Amino acid sequence: MKNLIITADDFGAAVAVNEAVARAHQGGILSAASLMVAGDAAGDAVTRAKAMPSLRVGLHLVLVEGRPVLPAAAVPDLVDSTGHFRTDMARAGAAMFFRPKVRAQLAAEIEAQFAAFAATGLKLDHVNAHKHFHLHPTIAALIVRIGAAHGARGARVPLEPQAILGRIENHKPSGVVALTAPFARALRRRFRRAGIAAPDQVFGLAWSGAMTAARLGGLIQNMPDGLTEIYMHPATGAYPGSAPGYLYREELAALTDSQFPALLARLGIETGGFSDFSH
Repeated sequence: MKNLIITADDFGAAVAVNEAVARAHQGGILSAASLMVAGDAAGDAVTRAKAMPSLRVGLHLVLVEGRPVLPAAAVPDLVDSTGHFRTDMARAGAAMFFRPKVRAQLAAEIEAQFAAFAATGLKLDHVNAHKHFHLHPTIAALIVRIGAAHGARGARVPLEPQAILGRIENHKPSGVVALTAPFARALRRRFRRAGIAAPDQVFGLAWSGAMTAARLGGLIQNMPDGLTEIYMHPATGAYPGSAPGYLYREELAALTDSQFPALLARLGIETGGFSDFSH
């Protein structure tokens, strides 16, 4: 059996992202979106999501390259002088692991982001973290504890099968993926033990911001059995804070490519969110 979750990240970051999510879900194959609750256009995203009840929405937990939900004064060790989260992930991660004061601030902010999602009235489908920061064991443990209390049904685990990428185009295996794979496997075990569904494989790491129609089609055609998540970053164009070089419009075009609904049907692939497959 092949089940597929196709997720748009950064929902709420900008109206350009929200418009793309709506187009890709209503006129394409996008089945889920991950909401940045402190994003510049979070309110617009929530309004759109409520008008699309079949879109499965989860929390895109932001602890780097964004701003906190709590006042900066409440999380001083997590933010820089501008009140935004620190960008030095290695040093920030070390502080989260070793310093009790920082761990307490981190827990408070994660709880605040889950609470902000709950306040939207949307059903929580899943949780993941910006830049895969939930590979950090302290963050992972807090997601398990706080996410379970808020009814999280599923969570992303960045485990990307390199051999499948190589079937689609010439691909050099990533050293970063090899380095993080043991942590990702441990994370998947931790989530599943807690009753939080985790996919068998995830695609979007190697081709982040460059998931063209050819690549998306190749993944669909070579999709293994089990639960797969493909995450993407569609937008109608660049926006303040967007990533340089990302092919936002191309990813939107891929999600709305008319060939894919028939291809999914022919291959017997069911699409949905974590809440549809968590059983």
